[in-house]
Amino acid sequence: MDKQDIKELLQHVAEGETSVDDALLQLKLKPFQDIGIANLDHHRGIRQGASEVIYGAGKTPEQIDRIAHSLWESGQKTILITRMSQEAADGFTADIPFTYRKEGRIGLVGEMIEPKHNGYILIATGGTSDIPVAEEAALTAEILGNKVERIYDVGVAGIHRLLAHADKIMQARVIVAIAGMEGALASVIGGLADCPVIAVPTSVGYGTALGGVTALLSMLNSCASGVSVVNIDNGFGAGYLANLINNMEEGKK
Repeated sequence: MDKQDIKELLQHVAEGETSVDDALLQLKLKPFQDIGIANLDHHRGIRQGASEVIYGAGKTPEQIDRIAHSLWESGQKTILITRMSQEAADGFTADIPFTYRKEGRIGLVGEMIEPKHNGYILIATGGTSDIPVAEEAALTAEILGNKVERIYDVGVAGIHRLLAHADKIMQARVIVAIAGMEGALASVIGGLADCPVIAVPTSVGYGTALGGVTALLSMLNSCASGVSVVNIDNGFGAGYLANLINNMEEGKK
């Protein structure tokens, strides 16, 4: 049950279609479910605005399948599975709606949430090698109900490629800047945009890139205001945060 479900339930109570006691019973249902291999948080959508997400790495295909089916049977209409392997996708029981996006290693049970407004999240990468992380961010944001624009391979080694998209940068509500190597892309975009910029360092690079640590430190030390940083290769975290920013209610305290 998410916030929209709660609103619909309260509307039914207001219109006399559901009794107060029945509504109270639905709200009091166990907030989590112990299925042996996991404790499923059914009230996360009420608390945070987005329902529980399945992190696929480290889980067996059977565990992913069981968790997803349990969430679906509990009434969760959109289930996002991150870091899902091709093996897990191939073995997924096809008795519920399921799609797999190989480019971002993302599985989706159910349907994407419809965007709430016309504003968009812009996903930008320094190079083509950063695209897997970018697609994890982009698909996460899209599945959670956002319009997403993509500009890939626009790193600072050929900065004219980035400047060719100045209009998209300046009109975005949130930007996710993804880069490895020295991670300079986030600072450059931060100097052009008037919206929040979420920087994602990637593990792309040669020896002293140190698996993304160099890009991480560079982004943390950005001289551009308004740049925040998530963990190395954390496309999901960036996409989720961009979703929260993009869907903030004006005037909400």
